Amino acid sequence: MGRLAARAQAGHHAGAAAGRRGRPVVTVSRQRWRKIRRVAFYVFLALVAVLLVRYARSVDWAQVGATLAGYGPGTLAIAIGLTVASYLLYSAYDLAGRRYARHDLPTPKVMGIAMLAYAFSLNVGALFGGAGFRYRIYSQAGLGLGTISRVVAFAIGTNWMGYLLLAGALFASGRVRPPPGWPVTGDRLPWLGAAMLVAVVVYLVASHVTHGRVYHVRGHHFRLPSLPLALLQLALAATNWALMAALVFVLMPDGVAYADVLGALLVAAVASAIAHIPAGIGVQEAVFIALLGHQVPQPQMLAALLAYRACYYLGPLMVAVAGYGLFETRRRKRPHPTVESGSP
Repeated sequence: MGRLAARAQAGHHAGAAAGRRGRPVVTVSRQRWRKIRRVAFYVFLALVAVLLVRYARSVDWAQVGATLAGYGPGTLAIAIGLTVASYLLYSAYDLAGRRYARHDLPTPKVMGIAMLAYAFSLNVGALFGGAGFRYRIYSQAGLGLGTISRVVAFAIGTNWMGYLLLAGALFASGRVRPPPGWPVTGDRLPWLGAAMLVAVVVYLVASHVTHGRVYHVRGHHFRLPSLPLALLQLALAATNWALMAALVFVLMPDGVAYADVLGALLVAAVASAIAHIPAGIGVQEAVFIALLGHQVPQPQMLAALLAYRACYYLGPLMVAVAGYGLFETRRRKRPHPTVESGSP
């Protein structure tokens, strides 16, 4: 018994010594990880800066001013109001995502982060803008990587599920008539719309059947939102897409139907996403000219789209840049919050 006790005590001391020897290793590992994250962040900022400079150079600022000056105060007030309403509605994606990811950040902070990320996402791309800034700011707010990933995935899913619902209904109605030579002809577009609506129904049924059950696939875990939350996703995103189309419609000359503007916007959104061009510069204009060129003279259409970019892209981007600068200034004056891991 004495020998066993001695061995146990020796083992205990050896384990304690190993633990003491192991602590510096963990510390060094954490320090290296912090340095890697810091370097990655500066690289990320450099890439964003390059994209912003390239985007700014491609904008004819004199033409932007001349175009906006051509609209009356009432039209501009409506356009700005629709822009604000759309950004506020988009921030509700992250509020619903808070419920899905089960974190407790305050509502004003969540809305601010979402609108900031949205402005950068539209102008520099979803990867560097929407996802990149969410990871940066949410992590500084104390959320863990897993929780942030769920918020990002939920917001992206919300946006495109609402798109499927709205575009599916519009395409299935036969309202959108693509020009000759397009990959999807006018006869096939209604079938594509029907397939989109089927995908939405499948999503809702799956959300209802799974009841928030967590699934594990190759080390990753995920779960569908509850049915009420999935329905909220559809309502939020479909309304937001409709608001964006309303903004373009207000800036268009008389004689263009809202449904036609909505159809052109939805087609342009997919074309811009496939092209991977920041802000969809050139792609959006090409789609609108192809679909609505027979209804609106090209100069007036380009002027309307330029005004739309100024209201929905450039204006919010300037606010977002100032907001992010303020965030970084405040962040450096306060200690880092404790990071939580979150639950699936």
